[in-house]
Amino acid sequence: MSVAVIIAVGVKSDGRRVVSAFIATAFAQDTTETASSRWRTVADQIRPRVPTKLATIRDDAEPDVLAYMTFPKEHRAKLHSTDPIERLNGEIKRRTEVVGIFPNDAAIVRLVGALLLEQNDEWAVQRAR
Repeated sequence: MSVAVIIAVGVKSDGRRVVSAFIATAFAQDTTETASSRWRTVADQIRPRVPTKLATIRDDAEPDVLAYMTFPKEHRAKLHSTDPIERLNGEIKRRTEVVGIFPNDAAIVRLVGALLLEQNDEWAVQRAR
C-alpha cells in the first residue's frame, strides 16, 4: 500500500480527497529538490489532521517515495508506478507457464530475454511519440 493511501486513510473521510490532492502536488514537480520541498510543505500543512504515527511514517518515507525523481524525466512514467513492471512480470509468467518445462537454463534466459527486449522496444516507441 502506498504511503499516500495510508495517510489518506488516516484522515477523516471528509478530508481524504484534500489530503490526496495535496500529496499529488509533490509528484507533479519537475525536479527532486522541488518535489522534496513540496512534500515537506504538504507534510506541514496536513500534520494537524493526521495521527502522530502517520506523520512519522510520512516523514520517514520521503526518500523512498520520491526516489524515482532521481531518474531522467522520460523514465519516470514507468517508475512512479509498479503497474508496468507487474504487467511485465505477469507476461513473463504467462509465457513461461505455456512452455512448462524448460530443457535447460539457457532456454529460460532466451525466452525471458526476448520478452524483456520486446518490452524495451515498446517502451522506446512510446517515449518517441
